[in-house]
Amino acid sequence: MSETIKLKPTVLILCTGNSCRSHLAEGILRQEAGDIITVASAGSKPAGYVHPLAIKAMNEIGIDISAHVSKHMNDFLSQPIHTVITVCGNADQACPTFPGQVQRHHWPFDDPAHATGSEDEQLKVFRRVRDEIRAVFGAYAAGLRASLG
Repeated sequence: MSETIKLKPTVLILCTGNSCRSHLAEGILRQEAGDIITVASAGSKPAGYVHPLAIKAMNEIGIDISAHVSKHMNDFLSQPIHTVITVCGNADQACPTFPGQVQRHHWPFDDPAHATGSEDEQLKVFRRVRDEIRAVFGAYAAGLRASLG
């Protein structure tokens, strides 16, 4: 008797730079639903790094994204992507259709990388955006769980 290996559906989160918002969302969604989906993030114009204040803001809620790397969305064009979620307008406009893509959502958030002022003032913006992303992606994860019945 052969066993069929069922792969978890992949959710790809896109933003422009893949340095802040998409990594915040990736870390949160992986924590909330990583047992039922595969989560990845990428950018249309990757910055080449994950913003240190994004890492710090996530550490405050017990999620370590320090090993994340900035990736280009084209790296995923040959992979089956079930759901694409864009978290900024530029990525939404630049987003291609991925093989096997079933769903697409656009949930825009402010870019905390544009925050100004002292590091503490900037971190407040990162925390706000993190918490907004946590609310939306937490609800999304809960919906995924409910749909599995």
